[in-house]
Amino acid sequence: MSEITRRGFVKGAALAPLALRPFRSMAQQAAPGDRFDFVFAGAGHNSLICAAYLAKGGYKVLVLEGRPTIGGGTKTAEVCMPGFKEDLCSSVHSGISNNPLIRNNELNLRDYGYGEYIDPDPVMHIPFLDGASITVWRDLDRTCETIARFSKKDAETFRRMVAEFKAYTAATSANRGGSADSAAPKIPKAGVWQRRMAMSGYDLVCELYESDYMRRANLVCGHFGSVPGGDPGTGGQAFALVVQHLSGRVIPKGGSGTLSVALGRFIEDHDGVVLTNKPVTQLMIENNKCVGVSCTDGSTYRAEKSVVSTIHIKNLVNMAPREMWGEDFLEGVELYQPEHAMLSLHYATTEPPKYPLPTGGTISTCEAAIAPPLDYYLEMNYLEARGEVNLDKPPGLQIVSPSVADPSRAPAGCHTVKIESNLPYALKEGAKHWDNIKDQVADALLNHLRRFAPNLTPDKFLGKFIESPLDIERMNPSMWRGSTHGGAMIPSQIGPMRPVPGWANYRMPIAGLYQTGACTVPGGAVTGMPGRNAATVILKDFGTSLEEVVAKKSTKSS
Repeated sequence: MSEITRRGFVKGAALAPLALRPFRSMAQQAAPGDRFDFVFAGAGHNSLICAAYLAKGGYKVLVLEGRPTIGGGTKTAEVCMPGFKEDLCSSVHSGISNNPLIRNNELNLRDYGYGEYIDPDPVMHIPFLDGASITVWRDLDRTCETIARFSKKDAETFRRMVAEFKAYTAATSANRGGSADSAAPKIPKAGVWQRRMAMSGYDLVCELYESDYMRRANLVCGHFGSVPGGDPGTGGQAFALVVQHLSGRVIPKGGSGTLSVALGRFIEDHDGVVLTNKPVTQLMIENNKCVGVSCTDGSTYRAEKSVVSTIHIKNLVNMAPREMWGEDFLEGVELYQPEHAMLSLHYATTEPPKYPLPTGGTISTCEAAIAPPLDYYLEMNYLEARGEVNLDKPPGLQIVSPSVADPSRAPAGCHTVKIESNLPYALKEGAKHWDNIKDQVADALLNHLRRFAPNLTPDKFLGKFIESPLDIERMNPSMWRGSTHGGAMIPSQIGPMRPVPGWANYRMPIAGLYQTGACTVPGGAVTGMPGRNAATVILKDFGTSLEEVVAKKSTKSS
C-alpha cells in the first residue's frame, strides 16, 4: 500500500480541486497600488460566500488564503491516487442545500459548477458485531422495519419521535421568524422539549429506547459533531436517526470542494482576486481602525472599507495589540473551547465496504457508523483529559464512501473510503507524538472496520492518506487543536452563549474588522449561513442590502 508524502499532498491538493479550470489569479499577485474595498483573511466556504455577495454588489474584493487551495473544510483532492476524489474534511451538504443561497439560487452557482446534489438512500447504516443492524431510509416504514427486528417497542417509539420532532421543528422555525402577532404556532410540548435538549444525549436515549442498539446508534451518529453525548445539553443527539431520516445526508456531485471552486470562479468573474499561499499574520491598525493585513512573505494589502476574517478567534487575537480587543472580549476568547479532535483516514479501494445483513446478503451505503459501547461516551472526557488513545476499546467510527452513489468520485470499478473518528489532540506525550503513532492508530481503526465489513481485505486497497488531529490543524489552522467545527457544537458555545456577546452581528471590537466562519453564529458544518449572514450585516453597514444585491442582474458569465 502506497502513502502520499506531505510534499505530494501539497502538490496534489493545489491542483486537483481546480482541474475543471484554473483560477486566473492563482498565477498572479495583486499589483502594488491595486484598490480593494474588502480584504478577506482566509478562504473557507463562509468567507468565499461573503466575498461573492460583496463582489456581486459591485465591491472590489481580495481573498487571501494561506494554504495552496481555497475552501477550508470544503476541499476535494486526489491525495491517495490520481482519479480518486477525496473529501479532505466535509462531505455532507444538507445544511447549505437549504440555505437561501442555494434554495433560491441567489448567486446562480450551478453555472460555476456547483449545485447538483445526490440524496443517498439508504441514508445511514449502523451494523453491530453480533449481526444486528439498523438501516435508516427516507421511507419511515422501511426504517422502522429494521428496528423492529430487535425491538418492536423501539420501532414504535422511533415512529412517534419522528412525528413529534417534525411538529417541534416546524413550530420553532415559524416562531424564529419573529412574528409579533399570534399567527405563529404554539410549540407542542415546549417544556418537555426544553428539558430533553438540556439533558445529556446518554440520559435521554436511555429514557427513550429500551435496546442497546438504538441507544448506541443515536449516540454514534449524534457524535459526528465531536461533542460526547455524555455531556449536559446534548439531548439533541438522541434524535440523530430521526434527523437523518427526515433530512437525509445530501452530498454534492463531484465532491465537497466543488462548492469552493464554484465560489472562487464566481468571485473572479465579478472582478475579485483570489490569492493562495498567502498566510495572514498581522492586522494593520491605523487610528484605531483595521485598514488591511500583512502576510508571512512581507506583502501587505489595504482595505478601503473593511477586513473580513475567518481566522480562528484564538489565533486572530494575537494579530493586533491586546488593548484593541478589550479585556471582556479577551476573557471570552480565553474561555473558548474546542470540540474533541478529529482524525480522518482516506483510502483508494477496489470495493466499497459491504456490510452483512441479518436477513442475508450485504449492503453498501454512502455512510455508515460503527458504535462503541454505550459507556464510552461517559469515558471520553476522561480519556481526553489524560491524552490517552485506548485502541483496545476503539472509538466510534463514521465511514463515508460517496463513490457508492457518485461514480464520478473514483475510476470505474473503484471507490473512495473515508474513516473519521475522534481522539485526543493533546496526547500525554505531546501533540507532536501523533507523527509517531498515526499509522499505527489508522491500521487499528481500519482493522476494527474490517470486523463489520470483512470484504475490505488488504488486497482491496490501492493507496491511503492519513490525517491525524495534528495534521488537520496543520492543513487548516482555523481547525484549532484539530476541532473541525470550530467549537460551534459545544452546548455552552451555541448561539447566544458564544463566549463574547455580540458575535451574532459579525462585527469585531476593532473598527473596520468583521468575522465570519465557524467561530460565529450559527457555527460550523457546511451551512454557509455565517457567510451569508455576515454579508447581510456588511452590506447594510455600507448602505445597501443583501436583497438589493441578489436582485441585481449580473452582467458576468462563467
